[in-house]
Amino acid sequence: MTDQRELAAALREAVRGEVDLGVTARALTTMDASNYRRIPLGVVAPRDADDVAAALSVCREHGVPVVPRGGGTSIAGQATGTGIVLDFTRHMNRLLSLDPEAGTAVVQPGLVLDRLQEAAAPHGLRFGPDPSTHSRCTLGGMIGNNSCGSHSVAWGTTADNVRTLSVITARGERLRPGPGWAGAPAGLRELVEGELARLRTGFPDLPRRISGYAVDALLPENRADVARSFCGSEGTLAVLTEAELTLVRAPRARALAVLAYADESGAAQAAAGLLPYRPLTVEGMAADLVPSAADLPRGGAWLFVEAGGDTEAEARAAAGAIVRAADVVDALVVTDPARQRVLWRIREDASGTATRMPDGSEAWPGWEDCAVPPARLGDYLRDFRALLAAHGLRGTPYGHFGDGCIHVRVDFDLLTEPGVARFRRFSEELADLVVAHGGSLSGEHGDGQARAELLPRMYGAETVALFERVKGVWDPDGLLNPGMLVRPAPLDTGLRFSPLPREPVDVAFGYPADAGDFSAAVRRCVGVAKCRTTSVPGSAVMCPSFRATGEEEHSTRGRARLLHEMLSGEVVTDGWRSTEVRDALDLCLSCKGCRSDCPVGVDMATYKAEFLHHHYAGRRRPAAHYAMGWLPVWLSWAARTRTAGAANALASVRPLARLAKRLGGIAGEREIPRLAGEPFSRWWRGRRTPAAGEGPLVVLWPDTFTEHLSPSVGRAAVRVLEAAGLRVALPPTLRPRSGGRVGDARSRSALSLLTARRGRVCCGLTYLSTGQLDRARAVLRRTLDLLEPVLATDAPLVVLEPSCAAALRTDVPELLHDDPRAAQLASRVLTFAEALERHAPGWTPPAVNRPVTGQTHCHQHAVLGDGPDRRLREAAGLTGELAGGCCGLAGNFGFEEGHEEVSRACAEEQLLPSVREAPEDAVVQADGFSCRTQLEQLGGVRGRHLAEILAQALDDEA
Repeated sequence: MTDQRELAAALREAVRGEVDLGVTARALTTMDASNYRRIPLGVVAPRDADDVAAALSVCREHGVPVVPRGGGTSIAGQATGTGIVLDFTRHMNRLLSLDPEAGTAVVQPGLVLDRLQEAAAPHGLRFGPDPSTHSRCTLGGMIGNNSCGSHSVAWGTTADNVRTLSVITARGERLRPGPGWAGAPAGLRELVEGELARLRTGFPDLPRRISGYAVDALLPENRADVARSFCGSEGTLAVLTEAELTLVRAPRARALAVLAYADESGAAQAAAGLLPYRPLTVEGMAADLVPSAADLPRGGAWLFVEAGGDTEAEARAAAGAIVRAADVVDALVVTDPARQRVLWRIREDASGTATRMPDGSEAWPGWEDCAVPPARLGDYLRDFRALLAAHGLRGTPYGHFGDGCIHVRVDFDLLTEPGVARFRRFSEELADLVVAHGGSLSGEHGDGQARAELLPRMYGAETVALFERVKGVWDPDGLLNPGMLVRPAPLDTGLRFSPLPREPVDVAFGYPADAGDFSAAVRRCVGVAKCRTTSVPGSAVMCPSFRATGEEEHSTRGRARLLHEMLSGEVVTDGWRSTEVRDALDLCLSCKGCRSDCPVGVDMATYKAEFLHHHYAGRRRPAAHYAMGWLPVWLSWAARTRTAGAANALASVRPLARLAKRLGGIAGEREIPRLAGEPFSRWWRGRRTPAAGEGPLVVLWPDTFTEHLSPSVGRAAVRVLEAAGLRVALPPTLRPRSGGRVGDARSRSALSLLTARRGRVCCGLTYLSTGQLDRARAVLRRTLDLLEPVLATDAPLVVLEPSCAAALRTDVPELLHDDPRAAQLASRVLTFAEALERHAPGWTPPAVNRPVTGQTHCHQHAVLGDGPDRRLREAAGLTGELAGGCCGLAGNFGFEEGHEEVSRACAEEQLLPSVREAPEDAVVQADGFSCRTQLEQLGGVRGRHLAEILAQALDDEA
């Protein structure tokens, strides 16, 4: 048995990069995006090739296996290991050179594909292969798996685009594989020359043959290309440290033809017939993978066929020719790049959306990417569907129809022994079916543990024995990624679900999408790692903390992995008390971006609240949980005692403010926001001109921020809503014991004062975000009691603060899942723009006619949607788009001690640059109190709620 202390000491002495054999590092790397789980001894992040050689030397001396790892998005299990994991994403992630004239680039293995594409694009170049994980997969991982992507019909696989490699063998030999036997280890040439006949006849001729070792690339007629044969070896032969790649000339213009067919079979049969038109892509998917087909032509399945040209007209003409040649139900040709990105995102997200069946049940990889000759794809899919039915399984194929490569996630039961046994039987029979159609068990993602055991069914025992001999030449000690490709582990062992608890965990939230099972909620993360993108596409939010730190533990996937290991109890052993999980969740902003941007709907904000609830049960909490978690109480006391002015005066005295912040767990760099001298509801009660008009009644929610910190927002909303002809009321503050009608927060009677229970409505947001769920329940039940008269009517609740609206719409019914009033309340919640659109559809807003800048609130993006807001801005003449991302303050997060640096980094990502770069006359919109505070404290800019912008315009018109 390996002595971990000795190993750690030896590695730290030899390696200049980070060496981490701690709980967190191990837990984060137990899984990739596959069904498999292996617990490593630790993680090494080498700084350069010398570090790689040093780590290999230490591991060889200690008999410890090594597995190289890039983005960890492999779906066959090959990016997991029981020894030392080499993480190349931290340091060895650079583009070393790019030669536009030669059309080549030299990269390190940890470079993310999109970073190479960004550097090549100004020269009209790109790297041909482009997996759907292009925003986070690494070039090293692509070479290890021989990745392909949607453009492989035009530009081939990764192996087709590799010139030379730099590798280090397990015994420390540095080689530079390339054509003409360059960089071949001793004995490889002799081995190949003794097997020429087998190599010429034993390998299927397929564009997507990824399975096994590409030993046939070493034939003389194939230039004896050692680099090409190395591609797809899954880290089992040597460790890649550098690669010289070939770039392709990108077309100046592209047109995307979306071809609609009645069903998947029709699309599959048509795909091969489009290849003579030399398309750039021929991708297929069916309707059951599309959350909304609103952007697609009518049909039950689609082919995404891209054509290129030197001009837009030329590209459109090429796409038009493809449409005319295709027998389609309907078609759409798009040349606008922004709209193309929207359409492509539908296809790329399939890798995540496929993990859930239409009824919400789970589906898993395992047969994600087998490939058959494109002309046989239609027949294969019919047989595949029949095999699924015979085993009582379901799956939705999609993928690279032009290459005959099919992705599919199947609803295997991997939690019970009978289910796992059926998984094995199906896998064996499907392997035989693929081979019968002349196919390859892997057409893109490699064999790994998922398919390596079945390679004899494809190649025969003698060719597989040849693979073992090849492995022996490169890695005679069997040190590199053992259990992959040769001498494989059985495909039904080491499943990542096996250590999870079989009975539901006792939790506070209802997890309605997961049948109340917290383990099932955590299982949602399948590792596709969309949360690891380093730039935000469009209005997306996920995952701001990862982009700020670049650390896996601060990604949604990383946190889900730690929660998985917490439930498993093998690596993280102290359950809900785990400090490792607590520390990883500490920098989660609870922005809810993952709820919408994660393809499988992981909701880390809810998981964080759940964890904090259990972690601090019966224990003292951090000071910030009391200072900011109980903010509604403190602000209400200040309002009732009319001490807001005194509090503001004391906060302006620096020593006192510094002491208060230290006691309250507030970052010293932060300014304490000023309390309003007149709370919103007090202004409301003192109004001299009550609402007039006979329009629909709306109940305006006096959230804590509007009530005590930004009452101007509430006053502006009343001004606009009433100008639109709506009657505005506030929720009751007294609950008569015998019931009553909707109040307006100022109705009083002697009887009601004697018998009623007093209170104020609250969404419980601050308690939720700090995991004080028992307190949140109490506050929310009181709120539901107060709202019973409102819920007895059909009046909507208009909520101005997006985070409060999101809490009412999603968190409240999920926390109070046993109270039907909670779901009723959630159904009544409207944003300011929604209220105007639904209840004052004929109203025309005042003309602002100015550009707008700012940021869509992260909860608005993730939970509420911003369609009505966009339409309202457009009607008011507010031009331009709001930025995506998160402001970084995120309620209590940015105020908490230790968070200021990450908070500032999030603001600097999109919000502050968008404001700085806006025209001088631009209106700065920020609907959230946090967003406005961040703008003021970090940017010196006053942001305004949309209600304030429109109210000002109304006053200007008056």
